[in-house]
Amino acid sequence: MKKPIIIALDFDTEQAALSLLEQVDPGLCRVKIGKELFTACGPQFVHRVVKEGFDVFLDLKFHDIPNTVSAAVMRAADLGVWMINLHASGGLGMMEQARQSLERVGEERPLLIAVTVLTSLVKQDLVAIGLNCEPQDQVLRLADLARKARLDGVVCSATETAFLRHETGQDFLLVTPGIRRPEDASGDQRRVTGPAEAMANGSDFLVVGRPITRASSPRQALQDFITATSG
Repeated sequence: MKKPIIIALDFDTEQAALSLLEQVDPGLCRVKIGKELFTACGPQFVHRVVKEGFDVFLDLKFHDIPNTVSAAVMRAADLGVWMINLHASGGLGMMEQARQSLERVGEERPLLIAVTVLTSLVKQDLVAIGLNCEPQDQVLRLADLARKARLDGVVCSATETAFLRHETGQDFLLVTPGIRRPEDASGDQRRVTGPAEAMANGSDFLVVGRPITRASSPRQALQDFITATSG
């Protein structure tokens, strides 16, 4: 089973995250551990979740000099995680060195993907940091750089997957946060898309947080998203 849904464990305590994990089946989904939970609970918690049978996307968005990032992804690989990400804006050399380090792990290495443009950003945000372009243009520029570095894929908004799929082909993973149904609040995500539309546009994996983790029944909410992606 492909298991396209990745549940974002956006919690600040181990107890809260474990409570959610008790309500979902690792055979039906994967999970994402980001900066908040990792900072609160540390690498040992990541290892525990892996031992519980969950495929873990370690979402730490590494962005530093090449030596530092390549060492960091190797330590992440030691935890047995399924996928790791870094910022494509760290440059070609940083991404290449990280990928080369992980190749030493062999066939069991984690997937390595690159963040393009955060889904909380729109054009005026890019202009404010000196990028006078549309988000779509910057996404494509960074996705091309990630492909050149031979990464496994990118993180992007589902509003961009259709043109990225056309540009990158079928063997390049597109991982999309900002997934919301009509009844879900958008929160701090500003470039959002529904689950069925995202899959139709070419997304491989959908990162879903609050619509599942804050639902009255996370188990049922997960099933609803699975149904939406398979329809």
